[in-house]
Amino acid sequence: MSVFTTVTEEQLSGWLKHYSVGSLTELQGISAGIENTNYFVTTTHGPNGGRFVLTLFEKLTRTELPFYIHLMAHLARHGIPCPAPIADRDNEYLGTLHDKPAALVTRLSGRSVMEPDARHCAAIGAMLADMHIAGQSYGRKLENPRGPRWWKDVAPQVMPFLPPDEQWLLKEELRFQGLHHTHDLPRGVVHADLFRDNCLFEEDDGARVGGIIDFYFAGNDALLFDVAVTVNDWCSRTDGSLDENLAQPLLQAYHDIRPFNALERSAWPAMLRAGALRFWLSRLFDLHLPREGEMVHRHDPTRFRDVLRQRIANSIPLP
Repeated sequence: MSVFTTVTEEQLSGWLKHYSVGSLTELQGISAGIENTNYFVTTTHGPNGGRFVLTLFEKLTRTELPFYIHLMAHLARHGIPCPAPIADRDNEYLGTLHDKPAALVTRLSGRSVMEPDARHCAAIGAMLADMHIAGQSYGRKLENPRGPRWWKDVAPQVMPFLPPDEQWLLKEELRFQGLHHTHDLPRGVVHADLFRDNCLFEEDDGARVGGIIDFYFAGNDALLFDVAVTVNDWCSRTDGSLDENLAQPLLQAYHDIRPFNALERSAWPAMLRAGALRFWLSRLFDLHLPREGEMVHRHDPTRFRDVLRQRIANSIPLP
């Protein structure tokens, strides 16, 4: 979440007249993230004490957005603690601000834990499984926007910025992934970006998930891909290697709710590598081919280069 488009208090106050949330009392830009413009918004009344997040969509179009907006509404109705979109007085979730699609969603309480222990990892594993099951009844479809097609499109664009050894690594991994197909694996809606900073834990119970945020990379894919993305972020040491004391509680908690099948166990090593490749590529793209923005937060791509190298060298079994 970043600020690419500036919104003033006066502009937002006029826009909020389309909603039944009272008047604006506070507006604060959010600097974390890289895709959309986001603000914390506080009003005189409404859900959660009138605390919301305003998002202006910088890339996603009005035709693409219903998948994400209605997904959050669907998951919230099924008990998943995620931002619930607020309908305006015309009963529409999507509005327009600065000629861009805009949405107001509930702001969740809690905080991210950037150094999780086994309890946190077990909690997010269970929540991910619950979310995958809840998503099975979601009717809209959208192919994972950062899946293999995107990898093939982006790789040639970032290749010139890499030293020879990293060019070789990228080419070889793309070749390897091209040999592995996921169509026979259990599929459904995946968050695809469930990093530690996209999970909020309750302040009064540090190991209880209070919120899952940032669904704007979601899509339909192998559920195992979502597990791999989550494990790679939550359970990696600083050198990229997997910490089994964190990974096993996460995987076991997931497996207790949605058991892994034999095909998933076989595909797991390649899927861990796929999750690492996806974020190495996206971070390279954001670093070397950035968009201009007022407040933009970019991540170091070397982290997932190292994770990929470690996953090539070593893996762990699924429960």
